[in-house]
Amino acid sequence: MPPTLRDRASPNQEERPAGVTPDMLILHYTGMTSAGAAIDRLCDPVARVSAHYVVEEDGAIWRLVPEARRAFHAGQSGWLGRHDINGHSIGIEIVNPGHEFGYRPFPEAQMHAVEELCRDIFTRWTIPPRLVVGHSDVAPHRKQDPGELFDWPRLARAGIGLWPNFAAVPRDIPGDILGDARDMQAMLIRYGYDLPESGILDQRTTQVLVAFQRHFRPENCDGLADAETRRRIALVAAAV
Repeated sequence: MPPTLRDRASPNQEERPAGVTPDMLILHYTGMTSAGAAIDRLCDPVARVSAHYVVEEDGAIWRLVPEARRAFHAGQSGWLGRHDINGHSIGIEIVNPGHEFGYRPFPEAQMHAVEELCRDIFTRWTIPPRLVVGHSDVAPHRKQDPGELFDWPRLARAGIGLWPNFAAVPRDIPGDILGDARDMQAMLIRYGYDLPESGILDQRTTQVLVAFQRHFRPENCDGLADAETRRRIALVAAAV
């Protein structure tokens, strides 16, 4: 049964590019002090930002922009060689104060609603697991959301997004299999990150590593390419 929706139309929308239908799902947190403030901003014509949906902490779901239209939620971003992420994606804003205003776990009612909403979206659009990502994945140089407290494994168990069984693979993968910096960058690029394959552990690579860790190694988001982070990168790359 489709989730119950509350409607509030945002003026911040437009037609998608000709011939493009959504095949990406981008998950955000609102990063504001309240749901009302976030929804007001997403509907403010001066702000020029929006999302297709907002999910409150109690599980209430607001529809702001029709899925067939383009919302303004991803900003400057990139994934799998694309840079018009808004043109290809559906954006879901999940109410949470974020790292600036008191980041906290996402309640059960909210996660259940996100799961049900995603399942409903999948009945209308074909969205592969590697194209269900966070805002920090597509914009690692400027965004942190939905952050390390978001329950990506739960969504993956429901068929939403990608989460390899990290525990099923031995931790003692030899260093020569993990590869050097260029190999690591190539694996991150294979998954989708917008990253030069330079072989140098530069600032951009560190930003991507932090984004990867927020998504796939949330207990350690230090941006360091240690053995466990590299192991998980290899497993994610092998899963796509």
